[in-house]
Formats: sequence, structure tokens, C-alpha cells
Amino acid sequence: MRVLGVDPGLTRCGIGVIEGSPGRTPALLLADVVRTASDLDTGQRLAALERSLVQYIAEYRPDAIAVERVFARRDVSTIVGTMQASGVVLLVGTRAGLQVAEHTPTEVKAAITGNGRADKAQVGQMVMRIMHLDAAPRPADAADAVALAICHLWRAPAIARLALAGQRRALAQGQAAARARAAARTRDIAGRDA
Repeated sequence: MRVLGVDPGLTRCGIGVIEGSPGRTPALLLADVVRTASDLDTGQRLAALERSLVQYIAEYRPDAIAVERVFARRDVSTIVGTMQASGVVLLVGTRAGLQVAEHTPTEVKAAITGNGRADKAQVGQMVMRIMHLDAAPRPADAADAVALAICHLWRAPAIARLALAGQRRALAQGQAAARARAAARTRDIAGRDA
């Protein structure tokens, strides 16, 4: 499975592409950052991010995209840009027909380091160890994107099993409801014939 991880941001958007399967050391294909100039209009910055993501998808052909789920912070100006960048990632991935999964920072940190409160340096060090790299990807946004991709690669089978179980449950509930409606119709017909 090939996963494109994205640490969304308007000024710096971390990008990481890995390939592998759960239980095996994944291969690092890309660790990069898309930068947009703060003197551009927000729409231009988002359009530049979109173009870059479309190029990465065309070049690396990922099976899935993992993006950090945006959570509330005290600094509203930072959260707005992050949410806008995240929206572009969700849109581009969905338009490309890819599975797009959101993971919280705590989920990613716990998956990578075993500690949901790990700092960026700890995440970078564990990415380096997991990927058997000589150094952590730089800047930290790129390491975070690779961590997102690793988290998704490891969690994807469980996510797929949960989705399948949900589909089966919905199907069973639908079938049970259909049987109940059929039984009710049979009772109604029998009651009219009596």
C-alpha cells in the first residue's frame, strides 16, 4: 500500500509518501514541504497547494491519503489556515478517487511513539528509527507527514475491518427491517381476508 501523508498548513504543508504493509519496514519515497508565500492572497495560496497535491498524486499514485485532523487551538489565525489547507487536501484526494483518512495528532503520536503526548522531536526520532533513516526528515512538517502516512499504513487494515463490519451491520438491519415490513403486510392482508 502506498500512502501520501499530509500535515496541513497554509505556509508550510508537510508531505510524505511511503510504501509498505503492516508488520514490515515501509519504504520512504518522499519527504517534502509545500511552501506558500504569506504575501499572496489566501485563494492563491490554496490554489498553489492544490496544484502541488495534484502533482504529487499524479507522480506517486498513492492508494490512500492520510491527513491530520484539525483540532481547536488557542491561536485562531493558525487554525483557520490549517483548516483551509486541510479542506484542500480532502477535496483533492476525494476528486482523485482516493481513500482519505483523518487522524488526530494524538492518534499519530501514540501510533508512532507509544505516547500520545510526544513532542515533534520524539516523533521525528521514531520516524527515523521506523524507516531506518540516518536522520529524521526535515523540516519537522515533513517528518509529521511521514508519521501520518505510517500511522495510516499501520491502522488501515483495522479501519477497513471496522468499515466492513459497519456495512454488514447496516445490511443486516436493513434485511431485518424488510422482513418486519413483509410480515406486517402479510398480517394486514390476512386481517382483511378474515
